[in-house]
Amino acid sequence: MDKQLPSPRRSVFATGFVGGLGLVCAVVLALAVREAASILLLILVALFLAIGLHPAVAWLQRRGLNRGLAVTLVALAVTLLGCSGIVALVPPLVNQSDHLVDAIPTYLDKIGKDPQLAEFLARYDLVDRLKSAATPETLGQALSGVFGGVLLFFGLIFNIVTAAVLTIYFLAAWQRLKAGFYRLFPAHRREQAQVVGDEIFDKFGAYLLGSLAIALLAGVFSFAFFLIAGVPYAFALASVVAVCDLIPQIGAMLGAIVGVIAGFAVSIEVGLACIVFFIVYQQIENWIIAPRVMKRSVDISDLAVILSALVGAVLLGAVGALIAIPVTAALQLILRRIILPRLDQAGIIDAPVEEEASRQPEEVPDAV
Repeated sequence: MDKQLPSPRRSVFATGFVGGLGLVCAVVLALAVREAASILLLILVALFLAIGLHPAVAWLQRRGLNRGLAVTLVALAVTLLGCSGIVALVPPLVNQSDHLVDAIPTYLDKIGKDPQLAEFLARYDLVDRLKSAATPETLGQALSGVFGGVLLFFGLIFNIVTAAVLTIYFLAAWQRLKAGFYRLFPAHRREQAQVVGDEIFDKFGAYLLGSLAIALLAGVFSFAFFLIAGVPYAFALASVVAVCDLIPQIGAMLGAIVGVIAGFAVSIEVGLACIVFFIVYQQIENWIIAPRVMKRSVDISDLAVILSALVGAVLLGAVGALIAIPVTAALQLILRRIILPRLDQAGIIDAPVEEEASRQPEEVPDAV
């Protein structure tokens, strides 16, 4: 009988070398992901926009248009919406800022006529100091720096164009991408994955429509307030508020800043009223309107909407806040449709209370 040869032992050096090589590969991969983080975020945003815009493309296809023409029409509509927001933003912002710079000395004179404030301002000679500092030259330089930063922020044309082009490509090749994604699942699980995946994609589209509804409400309420307060360019400013409200995390604040500047160009009272209005409305939107609209759109609880938006903003900033709610809805759907049924079949989760109650043993009569 042949003796079994002992298996060769791997040397400590070889084991350490293989482990070290794996560690080096992991570090290189982490560095590559960090260097390409901006591009990966653009791809993620483009994919999210493509999923959100796909229902509009599918609706046009059901009306008899081919996919290429439907994608073109949707892309043109989104482009026109963005351009209209920019056109509505720039002229009122420039004009109202110029009026505000010219009116600051007048505002300071009005403040100085108040008896209580006049004594305080005269004690520290604040009015003359502010007048000397609030010249058109100094304020113009300050505003040019601020607007330079805003223009730099909105001037990231490369990122915008890249995300737009990727979105169009994703929309055009959506059916092929989706079919290739479903082929990654085993054959016996593919049908279930397709059903759940289609429902998840519908949730993403509903989320985008919900965001548009929230932005529209912000524009309508802002337009009504600007009309009541007598702020000029009411429609343009309301359009700015609505477009900015689509930007996660900072959009509402940007729209409020534009509206407050326009209000102070009218009078101090109107400017203060604008501040109060935007503070109150943003609280109502954040805690009442947005949770209820998102609950109806993506069918998740109000608390989950708020917590997911906060966690997403902390993890990935504006992009995280943008995708946090639909991702939460997708995870909740996977939990309900796949994980919980499997746990029920495996007997890991206890039976419902009603079933347990029905299984209670009958009472045994007392012995005589």
